[in-house]
Amino acid sequence: MKALLLWPIMPNSFWSYQETLDLSGLRTTNPPLGLITVAALLPADWEIRLVDRNVRLETDDDWAWCDIVIISAMIIQKQDFRELIQKGIALGKKVAVGGPFPTSVPEFALEAGANYLILDEGECTIPMFLAALARGDERGIFRSTEKPDVTQTPIARFDLLDLNAYLAITVQFSRGCPFQCEFCDIINLYGRKPRTKTPEQMLKEFQVLYDLGWRRYVFVVDDNFIGNKRNAKLFLRSLIPWMEEHNYPFILITEASLNLAEDDELIELMVKAGFTMVFMGIETPDTDSLLGIHKVQNTRQDLMESCHKIARAGLQIMSGFIMGFDNERPGAGKRIRAFMEETGIPQGHFSLLQALQNTAMWNRLQQEGRLLDGFGTVHQGSIMNFVPTRPVEEITEEYIDAFWHIYEPMPYLKRTFRHMMMMKGWRGKTNRPITWHEIRLFAALCWRQGVVRSTRFRYWWQLIAIALAKPRLVYDYLTALGIGEHFFTYRHEVKAQLQAQLDALRHAKEEQQEEKSYQLETV
Repeated sequence: MKALLLWPIMPNSFWSYQETLDLSGLRTTNPPLGLITVAALLPADWEIRLVDRNVRLETDDDWAWCDIVIISAMIIQKQDFRELIQKGIALGKKVAVGGPFPTSVPEFALEAGANYLILDEGECTIPMFLAALARGDERGIFRSTEKPDVTQTPIARFDLLDLNAYLAITVQFSRGCPFQCEFCDIINLYGRKPRTKTPEQMLKEFQVLYDLGWRRYVFVVDDNFIGNKRNAKLFLRSLIPWMEEHNYPFILITEASLNLAEDDELIELMVKAGFTMVFMGIETPDTDSLLGIHKVQNTRQDLMESCHKIARAGLQIMSGFIMGFDNERPGAGKRIRAFMEETGIPQGHFSLLQALQNTAMWNRLQQEGRLLDGFGTVHQGSIMNFVPTRPVEEITEEYIDAFWHIYEPMPYLKRTFRHMMMMKGWRGKTNRPITWHEIRLFAALCWRQGVVRSTRFRYWWQLIAIALAKPRLVYDYLTALGIGEHFFTYRHEVKAQLQAQLDALRHAKEEQQEEKSYQLETV
């Protein structure tokens, strides 16, 4: 069997870092970990071609070569996902799909014409799919409520990747999250009981990447790396000597809940193991909103002090913020801006609230009759897909203003400098070579931020100050400034998209009002 594995195009978004990638000569941020794990679960005698369409487009030869097409997707990729399904069917190919988006919204893939839906977790449903193929079944939907033992998950087929194309390579230590945030779909997909791989498994994966020559970022893409703190510590204690023996070949980043601040030992282990950045869902500085979405883990300690504590220990924070929660008070955008300024957090994943299908929030809003058309998305340029408790125009205008000012170059540089100066300046001793991609990005920063823009004097004196006070954080600092280049451009796109949607919404309301007035006049 010849299988063509396709990863759809990722549109420009917070996570795409497109401008930064263009400046550095890289193609995309992360590879499709789910698809290369699927590749490892398929029979050994299958021939496999992987095409990440963010790196290159598949050719006519790829389509002609394959017997079956397997496509995975997240919700943000839904447009290209549908087009790929339709193209495969038009070419007479059997099309199988899976991943988070079709698992949550299977009808989308069915309407597009997919033959096989391999839903939920592949360790359970791929064997069902293979059995159906062996029987000669022309169609099938394969589901399982079982949560597989990830200690039996094979090492992903990293060898299928063009490693030169990526900013970071992704691995996974655990699945699931113990918390119950109302808007989040993770617990529906992977459950509330975190399942972890063994330290030995993880070290084997790291060794595979090392042997393939990888020497940049490794993103541990867990839903919550510290969901099982005990097992996370066991892994970290095993990882530290491995990283030391190999001269810290990777720069590690991950996602974790804010209760990380409650565990000094865990923070210290993460830093010693080579973690430099952690994404945290702060969501909002408003306690009443946090309680309303059941994000109680963010209310047990002072939010600002928790961020300061984590940063002081040596972990750069990337935060998630959301506007549009029920009973949110006016001025939420300004409060989020103030929080970011006080903590110095450089990058805030800042979006309008979207109700994702099959979450607790989706179900509640459906019962209340407040859902609008659409499945929701994670794109920053999309207006809300439900009726909020305060005017959507007011929320959106606040959001546009906050997003615009957060990612102005001068405030971004100042914030990044404060955050780095707050951080403990330790990093493991490494012999990682400086790459041509990094040289290109540094040259672009020196020109754009150090010559062309009004940030020129601040750029140079902050860089010198960091080099003198925190020399081991110079790389972290320059990387943060490099990522800023994406946001400086992306804010224009977000503003234009949301403003167009606001104008359309206002026009529709005006037409409705005119229609009502006309009907009253004719009565």
